Amino acid sequence: MKRQICFTPRFNTIGLMVVLAAISQGMSAGNALGADKFERVAIYLEQNIQDKDAEVKFDVIGSGKGLASLQVTAPDGRTVVDFKTPASKLGINRVTLESPEPPNDGKLQADFPEGRYKFAGRTSGGVTLSGEAVLSHALPEPASVVRPRPDENDVPVAGLRVTWGEVRNLEAITIVIEQEETEQTLSATLPASASNFAVPDGFLMAATSYKLGIGTVAKGGNKTVTETTFKTAARQ
Repeated sequence: MKRQICFTPRFNTIGLMVVLAAISQGMSAGNALGADKFERVAIYLEQNIQDKDAEVKFDVIGSGKGLASLQVTAPDGRTVVDFKTPASKLGINRVTLESPEPPNDGKLQADFPEGRYKFAGRTSGGVTLSGEAVLSHALPEPASVVRPRPDENDVPVAGLRVTWGEVRNLEAITIVIEQEETEQTLSATLPASASNFAVPDGFLMAATSYKLGIGTVAKGGNKTVTETTFKTAARQ
């Protein structure tokens, strides 16, 4: 059904012009608000306890159309990201960027200060997008691995349940089990209340070394990863 707008004939010419202008501005503002926002913008900090390093990550999703350009401005006014797809007609809908991983001695935090980051983009169709995300330097406490113990040998290949100590004020827990030579990887994201994870039978191989990573994710997205290794038993 087409939208109809009726006017009373008692309006004079000036009044009619004011009403038309107000309606036009309201409709334009509504369309702009619905069309000029990114689907997702995020910036967060991640540290690795064992490697003693840290990195900043950006995650951006357009509004269903490919991005032709993306700029991110830090709270101090510097442009820290300037991404373009000049030769693509479709653009890129999702952009995930990671900084280098220097030692966690404060240099990364100095280059990416706390505060509100402004995201600006343009789609391949010429639509301008905008968004904001806040970066905090506060990192969650690491998880303490209970089982398998760090560098434990003869871990059973079946019935393994990874367990860790409680960490409060989290958004989620992440688990990654990786066999580096074969690049076989198992990953899962669990509720913040979780304290264990049952490894599916059939994933682990006998007499094989694995890396285990447990990540504590804060409500703002910042993450602390604890890594250990273990080796499975030669026989089931």
